[in-house]
Amino acid sequence: MKRKPTRTARTQPWHPHAWQAQSLLFAYPDEQFAQRLALAGQVAATLPEPVAGPLLRFTAHAGQTAPADLATAYVATFDHRKRCCPYLTYYAHGDTRKRGVALLRLKQAYAAAGWRLSDDELPDHLAVVLEFAATEPDTGAGLLTEHRAGLELLRLALHDDDSPWAHVLDSVSATLPALAGNDREAVLRLAVAGPPEEQVGLDPYASPVFLPDPVVGGPR
Repeated sequence: MKRKPTRTARTQPWHPHAWQAQSLLFAYPDEQFAQRLALAGQVAATLPEPVAGPLLRFTAHAGQTAPADLATAYVATFDHRKRCCPYLTYYAHGDTRKRGVALLRLKQAYAAAGWRLSDDELPDHLAVVLEFAATEPDTGAGLLTEHRAGLELLRLALHDDDSPWAHVLDSVSATLPALAGNDREAVLRLAVAGPPEEQVGLDPYASPVFLPDPVVGGPR
């Protein structure tokens, strides 16, 4: 039986604004986060409700939470729980050689668009991928769709943990095609087996503790 091809997102004029807002909110809540929060809230108000609603729920929560508490929750969620890993290639490849290849492919896609990342910034952090998609919508939509299964697993894990960042993932999901058959199967496989565990070939790609700013290197 032939497998159905994965559907690719068809970009709309508002997609870049949505991805930019999501990138701002998914980054580590540092000292500039209040400004990003205000900007993202303004942008969210202009988006379709399925995309805007979750973002506004997150901004409402973040606006009522002390910055230090939000930062602590971020670290506890994304640095201490593998099931909430913000690095998208981890879900498909784990800590294996194939992940190194996937990271290289992402860096090459960024370089082709005029982006450059510093050596300590991984290209598969969701905030980075969203920031790239905001500036290169067609290529970025393809990258997000390629990692659809991992995004869905992260979304479900955040909901299981009752994390406020689950709202941001709900919004990201609303910008992408509905899960196709192959995607649903991939999510189930990942949920049951988890990412591969071969611990080789990844020394150059050790994950930083967090990525403090999603604006890592727009076109130069």
